Amino acid sequence: MKHTSKGNPKTDQFTYRVTWSEEDREHVGLCAEFPSLSWLASTPQAALDGIRKIVKRSVRDMEDAGEPVPTPLAVKRYSGQFRVRIPPQVHRTLAIEAAEQGVSLNRLASAKLSA
Repeated sequence: MKHTSKGNPKTDQFTYRVTWSEEDREHVGLCAEFPSLSWLASTPQAALDGIRKIVKRSVRDMEDAGEPVPTPLAVKRYSGQFRVRIPPQVHRTLAIEAAEQGVSLNRLASAKLSA
């Protein structure tokens, strides 16, 4: 199998981010699907190029070893539901607030989470 330096449809779909690291005094490239990987560079573009390169190499190594590759967050299906455990008193307080506003607890929680 030939590996080129051009874009890879699999790795192009991952979620990349570049931020500044004050501690390192450099830009750091990150990939949400591979939280243990990062790449430091003097410019944002070099940090992005570096993290993309190391992710591509990691995916290739995982595939060669028969390991599962993370599903890109951008193509993953979400149900729109998740459970959150909260203390009973917080649950009561939210239920009262929802009742006072005339909305469901679900609608109140959704509004608070998206604010």
